[in-house]
Amino acid sequence: MSNLRLDQQQLVNWIKPNSKVLDLGCGNGELLAYLAKHKQVQGYGLEIDDANVVSCIEKGVNVIQRDIDAGLSEFEKDFFDYVILSQTIQAVRSPEKTLSEMLRVGCKGIVTLPNLGHWRIRMQMGLGGKTPLTAEFPHSWYDTPNIHVCTIDDFENFCQNKNVKIVRKKAFGSSHKSGLLIDTFPNVFATTAVYKLCRNCPDEKPE
Repeated sequence: MSNLRLDQQQLVNWIKPNSKVLDLGCGNGELLAYLAKHKQVQGYGLEIDDANVVSCIEKGVNVIQRDIDAGLSEFEKDFFDYVILSQTIQAVRSPEKTLSEMLRVGCKGIVTLPNLGHWRIRMQMGLGGKTPLTAEFPHSWYDTPNIHVCTIDDFENFCQNKNVKIVRKKAFGSSHKSGLLIDTFPNVFATTAVYKLCRNCPDEKPE
């Protein structure tokens, strides 16, 4: 699928054709451009970086330059079919507020996140005693954009406590594959997880 990351490839499969999609922190617009071409979605992106905004415009992606932390007050309830937060939740100031806004303006939300509970990170922390550096967490402690990192278990407990239904989920390992160990013990063996969420959607049953 073009240059999409594995988590993005997964979420593409969950989005129905001709949907209205908002991508928070849309980066260079690669995902929205792909969805527009292959699923005929009506896509919009929020992005703060100047270079990424220019890249979105060059791809023909509808983009608004603004900080996600400023909120989504300009959008009405259930304005979008899906709101995406891809590898961004760990960088927002208030994940709770952002997730609440996502599920206000979107009928469903899709969140992808890096897993701080992966065994390699545990080893680096336990044996090395230093902030871990991995493909999913490539920044040093002093220049990282990540301010709210979490494990898979942390996120799932958060959703349960906030009455957010996890409709679908998929976890992947460092080899960019899934498998029995990852499916059984994702909090230990998965590096990345993808979630499809909703707050009030009786037509959606968890798989």
